[in-house]
Formats: sequence, C-alpha cells, structure tokens
Amino acid sequence: MTKLKLFAIPDDRPIKVTVELPAAVFRDLQAYAAILATTAGEAEPPQPAKLIAPMLQRFMAADKGFRTARNRLQEPGG
Repeated sequence: MTKLKLFAIPDDRPIKVTVELPAAVFRDLQAYAAILATTAGEAEPPQPAKLIAPMLQRFMAADKGFRTARNRLQEPGG
C-alpha cells in the first residue's frame, strides 16, 4: 500500500482571544497607534487591539531562538 505524504490542513480561521494588559502597555499601544497614523498620514489611528497580532508576528519572526526551536519541533521525528 502506498503511504500518502499528506498532512492535516491547518485551520487558518482567526481566533478571538481576551487578554488583560497592564494599563501602561495599553497606553503605549495607544501612543504607538497615534505615531503610526501620523507617520502614515492617516487621520485616525488604528485601534490599539489591531496592532497586537502584527506586533506578535513580527516579534516571533525576529526571535531566532523561537524559530530554531519551532523548526526542531516540526522536523519529522522531532
């Protein structure tokens, strides 16, 4: 019998998560949104919550230790 080389199709639907942030972190997100809007020439800053996912993605993409560990986990037999 032929062994298929298919894997489960990942679920790419967005997931809603509720997070409690320290007030100082939320204020920093508001400031970041305001600065982002100013530099992009936008009239209104984005909602601070909309910044969290792209910031996390960028952080994880830049974290070499995380990438190395994730790649090890994804290797066959890992």
